[in-house]
Amino acid sequence: MPELPKPTPKPRPSPPMNTEDEGMHRGLTSYGDRGFSLFLRKAFIKGAGFSDAALDRPVIGIADTGSDYNPCHGNAPQLIEAVKRGVMLAGGLPMRFPTISVHESFAAPTSMFLRNLMSMDTEEMIRAQPMDAVVLIGGCDKTVPAQLMGAASAGIPAIQLITGSMLTGSHRGERVGACTDCRRYWARFRAGEIVAAEKDEVNDQLVASVGTCSAAPHRQR
Repeated sequence: MPELPKPTPKPRPSPPMNTEDEGMHRGLTSYGDRGFSLFLRKAFIKGAGFSDAALDRPVIGIADTGSDYNPCHGNAPQLIEAVKRGVMLAGGLPMRFPTISVHESFAAPTSMFLRNLMSMDTEEMIRAQPMDAVVLIGGCDKTVPAQLMGAASAGIPAIQLITGSMLTGSHRGERVGACTDCRRYWARFRAGEIVAAEKDEVNDQLVASVGTCSAAPHRQR
């Protein structure tokens, strides 16, 4: 028997945006009048140059953990701009928002102590602001779990973008990097194996750029 032609699948229509639980309609501030809440929200955001057409797009939040106290996230501004371009090309509206930024050596008493606070901050900012999905930008073994736990609790689609590791440095022909070599050379200094001048010299090479710890292998260049 002749083979019957296969039916051409019909494209699925895109779901309509701006229902009561999508886009800028999500999580309206409680004034007792949803229409007024949306009216006021649009009025303020239009002051930043947004049009009604832009505000009708799906909203994609971008969690920004950049901070001058956090060189591990020193490239966050460039990553944010790249994410914004991708979101806009895909038809969405990117919205950057800041959260707590935790760095291992700039957090007292410890970065682990502040991890859960960062997770709660991430969750509450996702819940409190209108977004249909979120891109989490961060690095380090405290930040990434905090962001993922917060986004999971908030219950919207999320994707993690890692900031990436730092470049390695070179000390007297040896490749060095944070943070394994930080502890190794400090231990050698405390043991009297190297003098203060060499300790200061290696300190200039351990972190060659912004980014998370690289844990460089010990090998000759």
